[in-house]
Amino acid sequence: METTVIDPSQVAERYRAEIRAQVEELPRRPKVVGLLTQHEGPAHTYATYAKRGTEAVGMEMELWRLEPHEVGDAVRRANADESVDGMFLYYPLVDPVEDRWLRELVDPRKDIEGMHSFWSRLLYENRRFLDDAHTRRAIVPCTPLGILKLLDETGLRGSGASPSLEGVTACVINRSEIVGRPLSAMLANDGATVLSLDLSGSVVFDPAIGRHTHSVRDAEVSRAEALAAADLVITGVPSRDFPLVRAEEIREGAICVNFSSYRNFDESIMGTASAFVPRVGPMTVTMATRNLLRLAAVHR
Repeated sequence: METTVIDPSQVAERYRAEIRAQVEELPRRPKVVGLLTQHEGPAHTYATYAKRGTEAVGMEMELWRLEPHEVGDAVRRANADESVDGMFLYYPLVDPVEDRWLRELVDPRKDIEGMHSFWSRLLYENRRFLDDAHTRRAIVPCTPLGILKLLDETGLRGSGASPSLEGVTACVINRSEIVGRPLSAMLANDGATVLSLDLSGSVVFDPAIGRHTHSVRDAEVSRAEALAAADLVITGVPSRDFPLVRAEEIREGAICVNFSSYRNFDESIMGTASAFVPRVGPMTVTMATRNLLRLAAVHR
């Protein structure tokens, strides 16, 4: 089997072209600020790419380099500044507990990453619009959204007409609040059964079929069982020590997606997987700028 490799940069460029056209129609250039306390590492790299990607669609971006104790005041300042339309928070900013509080401090109307609990509640309740007329779309986290758009490129479809992923079994190895958990919920809300694995064990996100939203239950599913059952394998383990997913662990024709900054798949999957997405990064920033335009439409 020949494995199709999906280049996220090419997919992102198509979306950027659409976003640029919409930005050109606005009365002023949207302005985004990024809050960063790291001088190197993944957060610093992400900030660099985000600035480049934001400016590539015609938006303005300022990168605020801060000390950890300055971040709270910086968020408040950006919230109050009418010229600021959106915010990026580059974690870690302080520590896991403080970062969670800082995420809640962001005005949801400026949360282009879709991580505030206001938006999370809508996601987990599978409420996709803010109004009954379905004219004002809810904002969803930009990395999971980017992954779903990349899955569209692979041709992934469920067995039924609606929901779109009915009959699909997915294995997601990562259950972080930033990517893994919301991604699993989004897949399940689209009809997939999601086997979710992390260091604490496994749970199953049962699909939203015959009801409004998905449900989550504890399970005793091993890595081997989850990978063998999955039509779709998505990994985001941020460690060089993670045992790479090998060809003999996955189903023939499975779709594989890596969203970690580290390689999670062994090269042997080529020829067994039907499609492989080696990284997601370019889509994350692009979906964040797309979210900004949606926020502008929601709150105009």
